[in-house]
Amino acid sequence: MIEREEMPYDVVIVGGGPAGLSTAIRLKQVDPEIQVCVLEKGSEVGAHILSGATFDPKALDELLPEWREMDCPMAETPVTDNWHWHLTRGKKFSIPHAIQPKFMSNHGNYTGSLGNLCRWLAEQAEALEVEIFPGFPAAEILYDDNGAVIGVQTGDMGVGRDGEPKGDFQPGMNLLGKYTVFCEGARGHLTKRLKAKYDLEANCEPQIYGLGMKELWDIDPDKHVPGRVIHTQGWPLSENDAWGGGFLYHQANGQVSLGFVAALDYKNPYIYPFEEFQRWKQHPEIKAILEGGKRVAYGARAINEGGWQSVPQLAFPGGVLAGCSAGFVNVPRIKGSHTAMKSGMLAAESIAAAVKAEREHDTLQDYDDAVRSSWIADELKLVQNAEPLVAKWGGEMGTVLAGADMWLRTLFGFGITKPMKHHTDASCLQRADLYKPIDYPKPDGVISFDRLTSVSYSFTNHEEEQPCHLQLKDPAIPTKVNLPVYAGPEARYCPAGVYEFVADESEGGDALKLQINAQNCVHCKTCDIKDPTQNIEWVTPEGGGGPNYPNM
Repeated sequence: MIEREEMPYDVVIVGGGPAGLSTAIRLKQVDPEIQVCVLEKGSEVGAHILSGATFDPKALDELLPEWREMDCPMAETPVTDNWHWHLTRGKKFSIPHAIQPKFMSNHGNYTGSLGNLCRWLAEQAEALEVEIFPGFPAAEILYDDNGAVIGVQTGDMGVGRDGEPKGDFQPGMNLLGKYTVFCEGARGHLTKRLKAKYDLEANCEPQIYGLGMKELWDIDPDKHVPGRVIHTQGWPLSENDAWGGGFLYHQANGQVSLGFVAALDYKNPYIYPFEEFQRWKQHPEIKAILEGGKRVAYGARAINEGGWQSVPQLAFPGGVLAGCSAGFVNVPRIKGSHTAMKSGMLAAESIAAAVKAEREHDTLQDYDDAVRSSWIADELKLVQNAEPLVAKWGGEMGTVLAGADMWLRTLFGFGITKPMKHHTDASCLQRADLYKPIDYPKPDGVISFDRLTSVSYSFTNHEEEQPCHLQLKDPAIPTKVNLPVYAGPEARYCPAGVYEFVADESEGGDALKLQINAQNCVHCKTCDIKDPTQNIEWVTPEGGGGPNYPNM
């Protein structure tokens, strides 16, 4: 048994994103004496934060009403111009905003770096005496004898590839709390365990996801229009019976944030989301903006797309889920930061009241009730069928039906159908023999790039001498099932080149084996989501490992 230091707090928060930091700030606003700590697995707050982002300030207005006058970086660039394009291979067709519900407008929103917003929120939290520990991932959940969550254990440092302690070994700490808030982002590894232990998804649909890939470019100043927001749908995924869309936001300092989201419910195992992103950039309308510019950063992250019907039970003995751990993304708006922040604020108010009443480790049902009666629920119920209608009927017909459903819900309180069901993304993948391989164009190194070069622009790094954090439940499955049945999809769905099938020299070089390049991992969680056999388990690597996103 390893002897571990214990640090007691009133509240332990797992994750230094918008939800976790909003929870911490609100706790201190309600009760300055409450003891709060935030664990962040990245090397600094914001290092692992990736979003477009076009930001709805609704929750921030409630949390810190004077934020625009407080040197908040998100205040730099209000949205000034809002376009929505349907793309075909060589053309664009503008979709008028007049035919879209009013909530789809970006009037009053801002575009900027969500990572920088989190860095600023961390400063506000620390000014309130919140303790923030970057580089300390929560690796395990701690329970009492009654099965209630009592805190988390941070990851050990200095463990070798063989799992044995090295000379610089440092055991993780036990951070104990009266309540623990899990704000890990989409597909959090501890959240997965909590959902299973407490059966939190018993009364909801399974969560589904998209893969978001993003680049940051310095563009020709003559092409830069601060505050311009562009969203696209249709091509290129429409050519392969899949769906998703792109975005291009003109932000501060002559930069554009651009990216592509591929829904992970695609059927064709030959689809290569990263290459679809590179194709999208070659569309004449997108390419014209990028020509003469220079890429400066790249990253990727999974996004919740399940909507309201996929929100699980939020409270359990000793803890709650908030933010993208619970899944509050508004898919048609491509926004989830404001709902994540609001959920953290509601969690804080419930926890502060419980601590004041000298309670601990019980189930905060009032938090769950508060979320379901808040504007989070009002907003997400309006769009709850948008994703499943597009998934069922395809990009064009599905978009029309989704629009009709949103209008009906907005005007009359009911949609064209009752809330629809979901199927897990892993279960949607079909056999390779039903499809033909897709011939993707080679990158030109100017507008489009290869995957490994792109990873270098995420500034990802992991301590090499550590156990692999991408674990196979059965090491035989990749070559016995995934490769012969699905043509080895892990070599394509990963946006960082982590998985590749290489010659197995132990078999004379005639057979293939799966090689895991864990050093490349950008922590997007796609493998944990899309693997058709659910054989890959993502766990935390050593603290501080992963991407180091600047201004993303």
